[in-house]
Amino acid sequence: MKAVLTSKQRLQNLALILAGSTLIALATFYVFDPAGLITGGFSGLAIIIKSVTARAFGQGVPLWLSSFLLNIPVFLLAWKTDGLHSILKSALSWLVMTAELAVFPSHPLLPDNLLLVSIYGGAMYGIGTGLLLSAHATSGGTDMLGNSLHHFHLFRCFSIGRIIQVLDGTIVILGLLEFGLERTLYAILSVYLCGKLTDYVIGRGLSAKIALIISNCNESIAKDIMTDLSRGVTGLRGRGMYSGKERTILVCICSNKDIVDIKDIVHHYDPKAFFIIGNVNEAMGEGFVETWN
Repeated sequence: MKAVLTSKQRLQNLALILAGSTLIALATFYVFDPAGLITGGFSGLAIIIKSVTARAFGQGVPLWLSSFLLNIPVFLLAWKTDGLHSILKSALSWLVMTAELAVFPSHPLLPDNLLLVSIYGGAMYGIGTGLLLSAHATSGGTDMLGNSLHHFHLFRCFSIGRIIQVLDGTIVILGLLEFGLERTLYAILSVYLCGKLTDYVIGRGLSAKIALIISNCNESIAKDIMTDLSRGVTGLRGRGMYSGKERTILVCICSNKDIVDIKDIVHHYDPKAFFIIGNVNEAMGEGFVETWN
């Protein structure tokens, strides 16, 4: 069952779509296109088309026009396979990006340094993509095409991610043929950074630590953690597979700075306690991020 969005959530999604679309358009227009970096997607294909047509006819096809025309059949196919409601947010992103690509003034913003270009371009594109995905939208292109193709029997044996990889890989190869090996290698660096920042934006809850404690002094340790640090502690029942003994395992999700205090508490009561510390990529709920996106 789909959740019903409040007016505030709709406005938040709209803001995320506008911000994400703008960042992707800026990265495409001011970073990737002038540098000849092809990172995949229809934005990359539009850059290739512009370069090829400029060399052949002296006047390249504008990015906005290529992006607009390439996405029309993709959105029609997605409408057929997924329904109109599922593509409305992505359609908004597509139209915003197309309009921005058409009206942006042509002025170089970055130095002629491919390393800086790939880093800043990947950062902008990755953050923009993450914002769109946070609003359950995409910019169309290969992401939407891959999802639509997966509905057909011919492609059912491949995952959606693999189909998108093949589509993007094909575009990168075309970019290699058009712009050469050096720029393609820098584009791969940009793709890597883009993916990392996309994941970071999507999982933007507060990172934390998890402590697992097995001790004969569980009650005292748990009491001090809850009292002194105001952190919740959960006791799980476990059984040692070698000894067969039933034990209580304390589980505590805490901030990075709390770990030192927890170590001191455990060591004070039981220096021989079995103590495991792990990383938590995202912690949601009381004491961390209390409003779910």
